[in-house]
Amino acid sequence: MAPQTPPGDRNLSPQTAAARQRRRQLLAHAASYDEAAERAVAHMPTWAREHLPALRASKLLSGLSDAQIAAALPCLGAQPRHVAEGEYLLLAGDVVNRIYVILEGGVNIVQEDWWGNRNIIADEGPGDSFAEAYAFTSQQVGISVVATQPTLTVSLEANAVISPCKATCPFHARLMENLVRALCERDLRLNDKLSYLSQRTTREKLLTYLVAQSRRAGSTSFSIPFDRQQLADFLSVNRSALSTELGKMRDEGLLEFRRNAFTLHLPTTGAR
Repeated sequence: MAPQTPPGDRNLSPQTAAARQRRRQLLAHAASYDEAAERAVAHMPTWAREHLPALRASKLLSGLSDAQIAAALPCLGAQPRHVAEGEYLLLAGDVVNRIYVILEGGVNIVQEDWWGNRNIIADEGPGDSFAEAYAFTSQQVGISVVATQPTLTVSLEANAVISPCKATCPFHARLMENLVRALCERDLRLNDKLSYLSQRTTREKLLTYLVAQSRRAGSTSFSIPFDRQQLADFLSVNRSALSTELGKMRDEGLLEFRRNAFTLHLPTTGAR
């Protein structure tokens, strides 16, 4: 009689379900979970071993040991992907069932209208993740994700993240904690962006955003992750109007800038 598939594995891909079955077999012949996890380190794929520091530093895998990460990757159906600058990782209309974690490089999460106008919703870098909401709801992706530089991501099967396996791997509880924390942090960042967009003028949007970046950096001198066009797309303003306003504020002594490096000459207690 063929072995029955555990209920928690039935919504997973055949590859991930098979990986979980192998882990159960390994645990059955190991003296302890720790011994099995240490064995998993020796069998890590080359890409994972080379990027262990980045995996440890990611928000989703934060707090896991190397042995736990080695055990988690096959259990979660991990798949690496390299993309070039300007390449799309996701396109609006896609349907996804995986969560993406950035190990190297960075991406912009964007909305593009029929005429090609772009609104940058968020800028994500190493350690960040994206596509969680779409992966868990099976809805068509309403955004696009484009690499802003050569980028390495690892994608994890969403159902595997929220379906603890029968091997009682202890990392699943930590994954859920990390996932909730990452979603809360993203919600706060979106609230910050709403505060920028709610300002009435280009100058007010710019100052509110730049003051927020100054506070985040803990200094009146800081860098932002955008060039001029990206900053205009992020703040939903015209690029020419943005450049003109920056020039006026520089002439008025409010700030200095060179490319994406800024220094503010105004109190950081308010944007006006």
